[in-house]
Amino acid sequence: MALPDLKTQLAELIALPSVSSASPRHDLGNLPVIEKLAGWLEELGFAVQILPLPHHPQKANLLATLGSGPGGLVLAGHTDTVPCDESLWTSSPFTLTERDQRLYGLGATDMKGFFPIAIEAARHFLDSPLQQPLMILATADEESSMAGARALASQGFPKARYAVIGEPTGLRPIRMHKGIMMEAVRLQGQSGHSSDPKLGRSALEAMHEVMSELVKLRRDLAGRYRHEGFTLPSPTLNFGCIHGGDNPNRICGQCELQFDLRGVPGMHNDELRAAIRARLQPIAEAHRVDFELASLMPGIEPFEQAADSELVKAAETLTGHRADAVAFGTEAGFMQQLGMETIVLGPGSIDVAHQPDEYLELSQIKPAVNLLRDLIKRFCL
Repeated sequence: MALPDLKTQLAELIALPSVSSASPRHDLGNLPVIEKLAGWLEELGFAVQILPLPHHPQKANLLATLGSGPGGLVLAGHTDTVPCDESLWTSSPFTLTERDQRLYGLGATDMKGFFPIAIEAARHFLDSPLQQPLMILATADEESSMAGARALASQGFPKARYAVIGEPTGLRPIRMHKGIMMEAVRLQGQSGHSSDPKLGRSALEAMHEVMSELVKLRRDLAGRYRHEGFTLPSPTLNFGCIHGGDNPNRICGQCELQFDLRGVPGMHNDELRAAIRARLQPIAEAHRVDFELASLMPGIEPFEQAADSELVKAAETLTGHRADAVAFGTEAGFMQQLGMETIVLGPGSIDVAHQPDEYLELSQIKPAVNLLRDLIKRFCL
């Protein structure tokens, strides 16, 4: 049976909704996409493994391997997408639509489009004796918890020497990004009538001091940590939302602040959490309120691949672009944990990801195929 062409493959992948979300109501799983990829790759002669995620029966990773031996190159991407509002799209997000020299559809660039491009690049080597294996890796849940990549890292699998994460970078190599923490500070005081402050313990007044302390922490971190490889070289801390109290004539009994902290390479999320607890616990004690610091998601560590590593230098030579940094997070750090030199490099623009009318420029497809072929030649032949 002949494999569909590249556009048809992308159309079939986009027609399979695979939204991952923190909300169970919107979380659809990715098994249909994984099974579709498995069929195509088996047809090409890849040895295919479907790796179910523990405790998630509708979710799995996929590893397809061509050739054998130590080392090798992994071409990796995620199969899930963010949720979307169909009413905001010009055409159906689940139907691949070609217009204006672009391919429109949910996941076209972020990042279902990478898989047909990787498959097209791999076809060139089906009759070539590979000295090192070529692996195509498809993961689950990158857009929500990164559970797929976390499962692989905990299993110590796959084993290879190099990894390319095909996130949309406009075919420019990326060797670093900031980490991500999303945290909640929860304070529980005692409500009471507003006419007498002694009747309660205000969680809102305590939170005022908490926010002031976090502003100081942000200033301290910016003074201690800088990485000039980033457009914004210092760590960032953003207050995202706050909720507390229920009426102006009641002492506020509980309050929650949610914030986002993005550290630069050299910083570690667990150390940051410990520092935050140490600074906020005395405030809670002074106001006699209960204090909790809770993670809203497991967090992503900052990622940096050495500028002089073999993969970085090869990508720079092939693309003609110096390896750079991005602000968004990826699965690259988890591949690096598995012992692989890792870069982020793929077609499309992050600017249209997570947006209505997401698209992949047709002009990016052939250069992306050729670039992956060159990387396969360099690291597998």
